[in-house]
Amino acid sequence: MPEIDVNRGQAVAKRLYRAFRTTGIFGHNDMPEDQPPQGVASGSLEHMLFITLTVAIDFMRDADQVWCSARRTFEDDNTRYLFDPGALHTTGLAQVTEDMQTFQLSKRPDKEARIWHTIGVTLHKKWGGDPRRFLEDCGWDAPTVLERLKADNHEEGRPDMPDFPYLRGPKIGPLWLRMLRDNVGIANLRNLDRVPIPVDRHIAKATLTTGVVKGEYTGSLHGIFPKIRQAWFDSVEGLTAGGRPMIALDVDEPLWHLSKYGCTDRTRLGDCKHLNQCEAREFCTPGLVVVQADRLEVNT
Repeated sequence: MPEIDVNRGQAVAKRLYRAFRTTGIFGHNDMPEDQPPQGVASGSLEHMLFITLTVAIDFMRDADQVWCSARRTFEDDNTRYLFDPGALHTTGLAQVTEDMQTFQLSKRPDKEARIWHTIGVTLHKKWGGDPRRFLEDCGWDAPTVLERLKADNHEEGRPDMPDFPYLRGPKIGPLWLRMLRDNVGIANLRNLDRVPIPVDRHIAKATLTTGVVKGEYTGSLHGIFPKIRQAWFDSVEGLTAGGRPMIALDVDEPLWHLSKYGCTDRTRLGDCKHLNQCEAREFCTPGLVVVQADRLEVNT
């Protein structure tokens, strides 16, 4: 199993965090979720519902496509109801399934419509249609939020369908909390330093190609996720970000950009055509790093 290089991780975190907030990573410092739908004020309840419902289906998808489709769906008068928990509660699943396909909001129609519908109905029945009431009931404590997402009751009559499907997952839950902080502007969330980085294939690849986690491993991609989460918990300790202690969530966006616009094109032999323009080029680690949907090969 590969090992964590904390000193390297600290150096990478400092370099990427600074670059992301100045020149950008390969010139990019915008995320697919950054732009609210037209007419929606940042930080409003509508914005929070837009973020909460959309992030729940932001998995195994092209993120740009997901968020673009969500904006188009919100901006159309006929499909805007999909972001209203009260309207979702009174609308049958079949209609939700059909309407989520109008602007390709759902890629797996039945599965994603059920996720979307269930979360909307949960918010309506239990939290008055306002996710902030759920957060307040958790004491605005981020680790408690993650535990409650996992532990809250299942949909009545559906033991296989939890209150917050996929929003409760190890990637989406932390990602939701980061978006609530960075996009919605929820400033009173506490103990975000105890929230793990939301690991996906991009975070995994950037972590491995920079040598923050280094060694030999062949197996399930998810099998190395705990090591990557721990690597960033350890690496940001003692660092600062904007005058406050840096936390693992602070390097999520920089690492995602590094992989999307750089490391994704790295060859099997470790060559990268973007090396000369890369903000992390001095950390680029030679060797094999092959990240697939459900399998990983590393020899660095």
